[in-house]
Amino acid sequence: MSSVEKKQLIYEKSAPGRRGYSLPDTERTADAILGDIPEKFRRTDDARLPEVTEGQVMRHFVGLSVKNHHIDKDFYPLGSCTMKYNPKVNDVAANLPGFRALHPLAPDDSVQGVLQIMFELKTYLKEVSGFEAMSLQPVAGAHGEFAGLLIMQAYHRKMGELNRTRIIIPNSAHGTNPASVAALGWSTVQIECNEEGVITPEAVEAVMDDTVAGMMTTNPNTLGLFEKHCKEIADIVHKGGGLMYMDGANLNANMGIFRPADIGFDIMHFNLHKTFSTPHGGGGPGAGAVGVTAELEKFLPAPVLKKNDQDEFFFDYDRPDSIGRLHSFYGNVGNMIRAFAYIKSLGGEGLRAVSENAVLNANYLKELIREDYDLPYEAHCMHEFVISGSRQKKLGVKTLDISKRLLDFGMHSPTNYFPLIVPEAMMIEPTETESRETLERFAAIMKQIAAECESDPELVKSAPHDTPVRRLDEVGAARTLDIQYTD
Repeated sequence: MSSVEKKQLIYEKSAPGRRGYSLPDTERTADAILGDIPEKFRRTDDARLPEVTEGQVMRHFVGLSVKNHHIDKDFYPLGSCTMKYNPKVNDVAANLPGFRALHPLAPDDSVQGVLQIMFELKTYLKEVSGFEAMSLQPVAGAHGEFAGLLIMQAYHRKMGELNRTRIIIPNSAHGTNPASVAALGWSTVQIECNEEGVITPEAVEAVMDDTVAGMMTTNPNTLGLFEKHCKEIADIVHKGGGLMYMDGANLNANMGIFRPADIGFDIMHFNLHKTFSTPHGGGGPGAGAVGVTAELEKFLPAPVLKKNDQDEFFFDYDRPDSIGRLHSFYGNVGNMIRAFAYIKSLGGEGLRAVSENAVLNANYLKELIREDYDLPYEAHCMHEFVISGSRQKKLGVKTLDISKRLLDFGMHSPTNYFPLIVPEAMMIEPTETESRETLERFAAIMKQIAAECESDPELVKSAPHDTPVRRLDEVGAARTLDIQYTD
C-alpha cells in the first residue's frame, strides 16, 4: 500500500489543499522561527495531518459526541455517582475572563473577588453540613477522604494515642473508604449491616476498643438507605475515644434535611462535582472540600482562607498543627465557582427541594420496576436504590447483559455489581433533574428487558445490537490500555 493510500485510509475526509484555518501574518522567516527550536526537537519530515475544512472538523467531533453517551444526551442513572444535569450558566460563570485568566501566583490583594467567592462558598457548605470549619483544597472525593483521615491521624497523635490505627468500616461502604485507610498505613475493621441494610450500634460496640481511631460511614449508605442509628453509633465511638467520619458522596439526599455535624460526625468530605452540579466523569476535575468540627480546625490543610477586620481575604500559612498542603495552589477553583453559582441560584429552600425531588424520583422509579427484579431491601430508599438481577441470572442472563441491552434503547446502564453485598446488583440513581416521563420510559425499558430475559434470553446476552461498536474486551482494554496511534 502506498503512502497516499495509507493516508486516505487513516484520514478518509482529507483532501489535498483543503484548509480550515488561516495563520496570522508574521515578519519572521521560517528559518528564523526554526532557529528558536533546539535541533533535537525539529521535525525531519512533514507532520501527517488531515487536510479538511472547518465544517468537516465540526461534523467529525459532533459525530463522535453523538456516538458517546453523556448526560446531555439521555438518562444516566449511575448509582452513587449523581450524574445529574449541570446548568450551563454555572459553566458560563466559571469561564468569565476575570476567573479564567487568574494566575495562581497572584498576590492575595489582587484577587479579592475570587477569594470572596471561595470564602462565601465555605460559609454555605458549613451551613449545609453543620461543621464549624472548612477547607476547599482537596480536588476529589477520595482526596477529601485522605485529608479527613490525615486530620484524624493528626488529632490522635496530638492526643498521644499512637496506638489508634484502625478504622471501622461497614460492608455497605464506598470502595474508596478502605483504599483511603490503606493509603494512610492504617487497617480496617469491617462490620456487617443487618437484615434491614443498616448498621446497628451493637455491631459497632462489639469491635470498638482503644486501637480504633474512628469510623467511616456513608449516610445514606450505598444501598440507598438512611443510617437511622448514627446518633447512637457516634456516642459509642466518641465514648471509646474515636472520631466519626462521614463520606459525603451521597449528600444529594440530605441537603436542608439532615446535617451530619448535628448528630455527631466530626469530619466529612463533600463531592462538589456530584452534589453541587459541577461536571465530572472521565477522571475529573473534581472538588472534595472537607469540613470539620471546631476542635479539629487547627489540623486543616494549609493555607486556610480567612477574612481580617478590614473585610480583606487572605491565606493563613501560620498553621503549626496543620496536616500540610495537599494540592498545589488552592484547589480546583473553576469547580468552586460552579458550585457557588449553583448554590446562589437555588438558595436554601432550593437545595432542600433538590434533595426532596431526588428522593421522590428514586422511590417512584423503584416502585415502577420492583415487580420485575429482586428487591433485597424493602425500606423506602433515599436518592438511589439497589435491585438484583438474580432472577434473570437463573435464566442465563447476567446483570452485565441487561446493562448492555439498555444501550440499544439509548440509555446508560446503572452501576453494576455494587454494592458487593447484593448479588447481581444494579444501583440506580435517577437524580432530581429527571422528569417523570423519563423515569417511566426507563421503567418501561427495564420491564421489556425483564420480559426478553424470559422469552428470548439470547437477544439480551448478545446485546448491544444498535451501537457504533459491539461488546469490547473490557478486561483487556483495562490491562493493556494504549491510546497512542501508530501505523
